[in-house]
Amino acid sequence: MTTAAWVLLAVAGVFAVGDWIAVARDDKPLEYVCKPAATAALITTAAVLDPAYADTRAWFVAALVLCLVGDVFLMLPGDRLVPGLASFLVGQVLFAVGFLLHPGAAGAYAIGLVIVGVVGGRLLERFVGALRRAGRRELVVPLVAYFVAIGAMVVTAIGSGNGFAIAGGVLFFTSDSLIGEVRFVGDRRHFGVAIMVTYHLALAGLVLSLV
Repeated sequence: MTTAAWVLLAVAGVFAVGDWIAVARDDKPLEYVCKPAATAALITTAAVLDPAYADTRAWFVAALVLCLVGDVFLMLPGDRLVPGLASFLVGQVLFAVGFLLHPGAAGAYAIGLVIVGVVGGRLLERFVGALRRAGRRELVVPLVAYFVAIGAMVVTAIGSGNGFAIAGGVLFFTSDSLIGEVRFVGDRRHFGVAIMVTYHLALAGLVLSLV
């Protein structure tokens, strides 16, 4: 890690905490500043650190940019779930490609596939059922597509054997699962801070996995 990367990571941490406070207080102006700023700081952290693999870093930076776009879509007033979901879907694919440039052991991928298949399958069944009961069938295909994309990212993260990558992938999946519970199953107001904490830690883990 370069000095600049450490400074930017600290800046990202400050904005992330600011966003957690904003979500807890339902302070939209503060959230509009801190949420995209935290992701932007993580993008610049990834761009200036000294990576183990420069090609993986390039894919990760592109993925993080898509996460920033998704942040904006999901943060603003109005129902922008589908474009937000699409942005994150492409981002997950880019993360997975970055991991696959330098693959790990086959056994690790098998373990990841089993974990994601079991946990993800149960969650997907729960969310799709909720959408169908609510008459929101138009969201089923986008949701399934996104689950495939984030599942691939988590499997490749686990397969990489990198501790930061595994933590980042699992936390990202956790954050999105909490979002799914709120968006599709029922209002869980107390999930808001947990969603953002796991999301920001996920992105930080993925960025640190580059070193």
